[in-house]
Amino acid sequence: MTPRSLVLAIETSCDETSVSVVADGTRMLSNVVSSQVEIHARFGGVVPEVASRAHLEMLEAMLEQGLTDAGVSPQDLTAVAATNGPGLIGALLVGVTAAKTLALAWGKPYVGVNHLEGHLFASFLERPNLQVPMITMLVSGGHTSIVHIRDLGDYEVVGRTLDDAAGEAFDKVARYLGLGYPGGPVIDRMAKKFLAEGSGAPVQFPRGMMDDSLDFSFSGMKTAVINYVRKHPETPNDALAAGFQEAVVDVLVTKAMTAVDRYGVTTACLGGGVAANSLLRSEFASACAERGIDSLVPAREFCTDNAAMIAAAAHWRLFHDGPTSLSTGATPALRL
Repeated sequence: MTPRSLVLAIETSCDETSVSVVADGTRMLSNVVSSQVEIHARFGGVVPEVASRAHLEMLEAMLEQGLTDAGVSPQDLTAVAATNGPGLIGALLVGVTAAKTLALAWGKPYVGVNHLEGHLFASFLERPNLQVPMITMLVSGGHTSIVHIRDLGDYEVVGRTLDDAAGEAFDKVARYLGLGYPGGPVIDRMAKKFLAEGSGAPVQFPRGMMDDSLDFSFSGMKTAVINYVRKHPETPNDALAAGFQEAVVDVLVTKAMTAVDRYGVTTACLGGGVAANSLLRSEFASACAERGIDSLVPAREFCTDNAAMIAAAAHWRLFHDGPTSLSTGATPALRL
């Protein structure tokens, strides 16, 4: 089947460098990702200047790999896209500048993509026939929000974090407990092992903002862990990790299902890096099944930052809004 479009996309919003080629917005031909986790682990978090330099060092080889894996040449492409926000300004500029340069050199249109919209489109890479309207919960290190997708391109953010994002809270708790960076995966592993061994009960922590609001607050939950450790320093880290993860997931799933009920949708999806969390994935799917609604928990490769989701969103934007002006820059605080 001859594709209607071939979009090459670049994702450099934070600490993953990624290049992907996607056909017709749904068929991934390549998706090359280089993580900087080991680089930033020694600092306990992402260092913006270090991230930007790593993107610069990796991007040329990854562009070549992305085209090779897809079996296409620059002449075959319909457009070149890049994440233009939100994210770290230096990191964003690496991808945006490269994409605009290639678009100009190859004579192709350029498409700037909102990183958050990319996460919304990640679901359609697995299930192109997903039915809208739907509720999608985006959970990452920088964002935690509930989005009512009335139609493609028509979004309403109906809930958002008022302080720390969920992933940020995981990282801060892990740092306080001396578990290393990134915090989400290590807490997930420790909690899973603790529960599997049946060596005790997780510590019970308070749930933040468990009211009728769809907004989130994780800062107080993080503080609750710190206060508990100060009072009970002998508590094993795995019991703390399991309890904190349980509390965060409980809040996330409860809020998501409240949104599902409130807006009367029959489809719900997860997105963002924290969507790779094993407890969140299982609890979200179970809650949707209990309500008899269709749910999608994306494959882990589509949860973390990747260029395939950016290419999918770019395909839709190109055919509905047209190309992005080459004078458009990067916007680190871009809103959905």
